[in-house]
Amino acid sequence: MNLKGKYGFNFQWMMEVGADGPRPRFPDEKALDFLAKHGFNFVRLPSNYWIWTRDFEYFNPDESMFKYIDEALSQCQARGIHLSLNLHRVPGYCINGWELEKDNLWTDLIAQDAFLFNWTEFARRYLEAPAEDLSFDLVNEPPAVGERGFTRAQHEAVIRKTVSAVREVDPKRPIVIDGLAGGHLALPELADLGVIHSGRGYQPMAVSHFEASWWCGHVGLPTPVYPGFEWDGRTWDRVGLEEFYQPWRDVEARGVGIHIGECGCYDRTPNDVAIRWLRDLFGIYKKFGWGFSVWNFEGAFGIIGHRRGAKFEMLDGYLVDREYLDILKESMRG
Repeated sequence: MNLKGKYGFNFQWMMEVGADGPRPRFPDEKALDFLAKHGFNFVRLPSNYWIWTRDFEYFNPDESMFKYIDEALSQCQARGIHLSLNLHRVPGYCINGWELEKDNLWTDLIAQDAFLFNWTEFARRYLEAPAEDLSFDLVNEPPAVGERGFTRAQHEAVIRKTVSAVREVDPKRPIVIDGLAGGHLALPELADLGVIHSGRGYQPMAVSHFEASWWCGHVGLPTPVYPGFEWDGRTWDRVGLEEFYQPWRDVEARGVGIHIGECGCYDRTPNDVAIRWLRDLFGIYKKFGWGFSVWNFEGAFGIIGHRRGAKFEMLDGYLVDREYLDILKESMRG
């Protein structure tokens, strides 16, 4: 299985931890009904290990919290939707707030052992789930080379060890690995591993993350235009986008399945600019035959609830950016 033909959204039901503790949520059945009705068949579930782990006691999880994942899987299965369980915050790493971790996944053995512990426990828990229903996305968006001393060799060692451990428990489970540097850089060194490689649909960041305060590159950027935006040494148009994805195509040519685990546009980008970029982006995914998972369904990046000034239409209980929805549905056709 390679997630070809899998299209959908990220849902943050297992992400939030507040001052009062974990805030997991059961799946939004109304949203899942909307997905199924409109032909979407994929949910990525970014998860935060702090929801089931207290005070970095990595090997003593509160298993009662896993009922939320159990229910998400059950509700997705009932609708023919594939669930991809992702660890967004793992022992020793998170792309947002890495400094809040006690240990370092890439250098500290205890964090690596805890990472394996989480995934082997999930492999045992979901051993009976069909491969068609559930995949494991090991770690969200590993860092850029050089960040806090991070190297590709460190990453490769952790991923190979973890994949081997999961397969020892469950040889059939589809496994997904994200590209480096926020998911953008392809991983040819792991093309032999027999896993799915997950890219991102955010380039150029100066278009998709305009005025996004959590991205350090947002400071001082001009209001973006598209096509023809000059940024990061490249002219961004459809040709520029295709050139950006060539390393992923090269890895794909070696027999690797490619899926875009996150994509979308923050709602400070002018709507007309966003729509032109989104048309090209999803048109490329259709051309390449790649599935995708939009961040997110409802919110600043979603088809519902963004503030870009789009025309919204009431559809199946939601005010939906119909133009955006139509772009997604068009890119899903064979």
